[in-house]
Amino acid sequence: MDYLLQVKIGALVGLLLLTLLFGLIPARIKWFRDTHGTELHRTVLSLISCFAGGVFLAACLLDIIPDYLSDISAELDVRKVETSFPLAEFIMAAGFFMVLILERIVLNCREAVVTQEERSPLMADDRNGHGHGHGTNPDLEGSGQHVHVDFQAHSPFRSFMLFLSLSLHSVFEGLAIGLQSTDSKVLEICIAILVHKSIIVFSLSVKLVQSAVRPLWVAAYISVFAMMSPIGIAIGISVMEAKLAAGTLIQAVLEGLAAGTFIYITFLEILPHELNSPGKQLLKVLFILLGFSIMAALTFIG
Repeated sequence: MDYLLQVKIGALVGLLLLTLLFGLIPARIKWFRDTHGTELHRTVLSLISCFAGGVFLAACLLDIIPDYLSDISAELDVRKVETSFPLAEFIMAAGFFMVLILERIVLNCREAVVTQEERSPLMADDRNGHGHGHGTNPDLEGSGQHVHVDFQAHSPFRSFMLFLSLSLHSVFEGLAIGLQSTDSKVLEICIAILVHKSIIVFSLSVKLVQSAVRPLWVAAYISVFAMMSPIGIAIGISVMEAKLAAGTLIQAVLEGLAAGTFIYITFLEILPHELNSPGKQLLKVLFILLGFSIMAALTFIG
């Protein structure tokens, strides 16, 4: 087994174990079940999510996209494909729209099923101050702004739909690790995904706990969610190890789809939600810059 494969398997195991750890913390600590005392951890989660947004922004713009564009350009040159159409960028856009459409389908199905009676308690909760600073609109979560750290929706069904859509993201995140050809890139992208996914699974677990989901189901949700990125890594490793005749082309296309997913997560989920929510705006920007700067420094060091 070569060193690169060992690093990828280590990243797979590490992501699995650490995701389980962060996901089970809210389920085991009573403090997270208290909906009247969540201001502190909402603030902490928001700042850490901003840091993760900066990390993801750097990973996307400084690592994944440049590597992908280089790989797809080399592959098209080898196959003597000449076109004035921006094919490489189109593949990234396909990954972006694929995740966008899947998530919108999930949200649309949820809106069709949730009854008015189920929405009413959410309005009452917001008036009592248990929202996430977005006002009293119970439909905000499905209104086009998908949020990772959202405490206003306490419906088990909504929590399941959020779990489902986030699980789809995680598979493509794992692909970005499994498709890398150097151990340094594997570690850099793994750090970005680990920071992001730790926040995701932590806030998802809090949502499940506050939605009165049974402990056994919380453990099942977290366990399945923890396996999504490792599954993506395994798929990427399989493509790399199979060494198919079209393997490099498949690898480049999957890298483009993963890059589109990274763009979606960064620019339509993390950053809009955190920057549009009121309070501590300058501090949030500083944490975004901090996350970006750390990843930029790692990239510069090489």
